[in-house]
Amino acid sequence: MALETLNPTHYITSLLPDTIPVATVPILILMCFLLLIWNHEETSSIPGPGYCMGIGPLISHWRFLWMGVGNACNYYNKTYGEFVRVWISGEETFIISK
Repeated sequence: MALETLNPTHYITSLLPDTIPVATVPILILMCFLLLIWNHEETSSIPGPGYCMGIGPLISHWRFLWMGVGNACNYYNKTYGEFVRVWISGEETFIISK
């Protein structure tokens, strides 16, 4: 009995009700829904890599740094066509070539 009253987890578990895990599920679902709405952007009719919560701009910027402007432009033109939307330094950039 004395050891049970000295155990700090006894006090913590007695303060937290059993309904907290049940209440966290709707809160997590709501937070995920709000995150999806916040990161949603209209799809563009211009071909190019997707935005995908900011990952697309990072990948396209990294590709331009790694391959150089000429090779990266050739890669995007072969992949998406003559008119491509990419991101360079976080800014939307259009590549027009033939």
